[in-house]
Amino acid sequence: MSEEKLTYEDVRAYEKLFTMAPSFILSTMIRRNTNLVEKFKSQVVKFIGNLNEKQEKQLDLILNSDIDDLQVLMMEAYKKSKKKQYKLLGNPKNKDFIKMNLDELKKLL
Repeated sequence: MSEEKLTYEDVRAYEKLFTMAPSFILSTMIRRNTNLVEKFKSQVVKFIGNLNEKQEKQLDLILNSDIDDLQVLMMEAYKKSKKKQYKLLGNPKNKDFIKMNLDELKKLL
């Protein structure tokens, strides 16, 4: 695999997407283990269709990253931005939620 790694700067570029849902709604979706990719499939497909080459590489990097590493990055993003959504996604208890949604995203691709 490539030596490329995602950084906080990569996350920051998409902060609006990560914080679109208020934290209390995201928390409920996590608790219910909601498949967000399936639920918002049409928007996800449209978003993916509009990615440029750099964004496609970043998405590929995300999909091929270890979930634990992604969660460490989410906690780093939380510490730097204080956005609660990152804290929720970085919580190790929410690993299954992230795995399910990443797996669903892989299916779309």
